[in-house]
Amino acid sequence: MGMGRQIAIIGGGVTGLSAAYHAAREGATVRLFEAADRVGGPVHSERDGDWLVEAGPNSLQVASSELSGLLHDLGLAADLCPASPAAQHRYILRNGRPQAAPTSPPGLLTSGLFSLGAKVRVLTEVLKRPRGRSADISLADFVRSHFGDELVDYGLNPFVAGIYAGNPEKLSAQHAFPSLWQMERTTGSIIRGQIQAAKARQARGETSGPPQIISFREGLGMLPAALAAKLPAHAIELGSRVVSLLPGKRWSLVWSRHGETYTESFDRIILALPAGALSRLAIGPLGERPLAELADIEYPAVASLFLGYRREQVGHPLNGFGMLVPTVEHRQVLGVLFSSSLFAGRAPAGHVALTVMLGGSQRPDLGTAALERLRPLVQRELGELLGVSGDPVYARLHAWPRAIPQYNLGYGRYLKAMEACEHQHPGLLIGGQVRDGIALAACLQSGRKLAARAARA
Repeated sequence: MGMGRQIAIIGGGVTGLSAAYHAAREGATVRLFEAADRVGGPVHSERDGDWLVEAGPNSLQVASSELSGLLHDLGLAADLCPASPAAQHRYILRNGRPQAAPTSPPGLLTSGLFSLGAKVRVLTEVLKRPRGRSADISLADFVRSHFGDELVDYGLNPFVAGIYAGNPEKLSAQHAFPSLWQMERTTGSIIRGQIQAAKARQARGETSGPPQIISFREGLGMLPAALAAKLPAHAIELGSRVVSLLPGKRWSLVWSRHGETYTESFDRIILALPAGALSRLAIGPLGERPLAELADIEYPAVASLFLGYRREQVGHPLNGFGMLVPTVEHRQVLGVLFSSSLFAGRAPAGHVALTVMLGGSQRPDLGTAALERLRPLVQRELGELLGVSGDPVYARLHAWPRAIPQYNLGYGRYLKAMEACEHQHPGLLIGGQVRDGIALAACLQSGRKLAARAARA
């Protein structure tokens, strides 16, 4: 079906690589254009002796047999690094102290994180009846209507900071967490909806527990490297800038590198780019920019500060995934991942590694701050919250000035703009973080879907 089709993929992040990999497997001839000098986008790992630093995302959730199959096909099964069982706790800061978040309904009852009133709200939420809302609301208002303020402040807010680095008062319930929106319509209760979803997964023969959290022996950077390695030689053009796309019986793609300009023709064009690049893309004979309004999508800056300490410098047992920090606690950091507790091989013997996340939509200034400015501020926070003393023995900062697209209220208009653009230009397909979800697994899935559509279209 896709035999002999020539497909251009613009954007060499995980979505673009996944699309290229699946399209090539279907028999298409693929060409992937990436402006940077390496593929993978923010998914990038750096080995420095016994330290292993993640520049961007730190873990991958494996919730489907499809994703397990992909990792196996990529030859990554032997390098799989599952999250350590010792890292079971997820800490949330309350009144300046890290408290273990409950992981089950019985755990909720004994948890010191929430008041009795909040616990009662959670337990009675299962009685809610289905409701179809006429209009979208903020994620905070949505969760508030089910569980009350305390769950928004100490449950939702840090959770959203950990995923989106965003603000739940601005995020869209319908677009940021479509599964919860759907649960409310069908069952009324989010808790009941989650129980039913788990039962449905079990009935399909999938694991019913929480999705497995993994990385790889040399970090998540092994994933884009493995996808790229499976592509035919010369399929990837690095340091290449796409100048314009000209629709016709076949598409003409004009691209440049080192001042040289080239034109190639394709049957299909897949766009796997962030919003800013999509907004600037010239599509059409007059250099039209049909996706210009995507420039308005909020992308807050996020900084990832990796710090290494000797074990005895840290008072906290670090027996968890990490610690999230609710906005109401008025702290400088978004959260701290206990990197060396989570995955093996992240720090030298006798040492620990912490990854501190800063910035996000609530404190974008810290997302772009220099290491000199961040270090004293982070040292003070870690001292007060995790009992860290003295200077780190190792430090590495990665800053992302435009980190994660925020699916804020009104996001539907951007989705419509992408749909209209595809409709206007048959053979053009758009996907990735800006359309299909921001998680790493969602990007892999988006690439697979784009390749399937390119084969059909």
